[in-house]
Amino acid sequence: MQISSRFTIAVHVLTCIEVFKDDYQVNSEFIAASVGVNPVIIRKIFGQLKEAGLIHVQRGGNGGVSLAKPADAITLCDIYRAVESVDQEGLFHFHENPNVNCPVGRNMHYVMDGRLAKVQEAMEKELSSMTLADVITDTKAKIAADQSNWSERSRQKQHFES
Repeated sequence: MQISSRFTIAVHVLTCIEVFKDDYQVNSEFIAASVGVNPVIIRKIFGQLKEAGLIHVQRGGNGGVSLAKPADAITLCDIYRAVESVDQEGLFHFHENPNVNCPVGRNMHYVMDGRLAKVQEAMEKELSSMTLADVITDTKAKIAADQSNWSERSRQKQHFES
């Protein structure tokens, strides 16, 4: 099983929107530079997040993006559902044409469907327990720790160069 990078990109996008909202014009070019992808990919993610009601997008020279609701009201499951194409079949997809003449082939869906549904349900339950605010808090703490470590290394370097 692999979830596409759209999910982690979307979390990155939403975190940037909130962390940088007071200091920068947060738009697709700005966020693309942080994520390390083409702005077109970010604009596609914007479209999915907007459609899900997670962001507001303002176009034009003074345009930008903002969260449509508080970060503590957006779960990681909300973000996952906004950008991943999990249809009625669920997260796991079976090969299309198992051999019905094979006793294993004709019974695999029956044996596995319930198990895989439980796995997906557990994953979504866990994602629902985590909010964007949690990610933002942890990100800001890591940024502060990195800056503190950088300052300490700079002081040590100056001390040893004296």
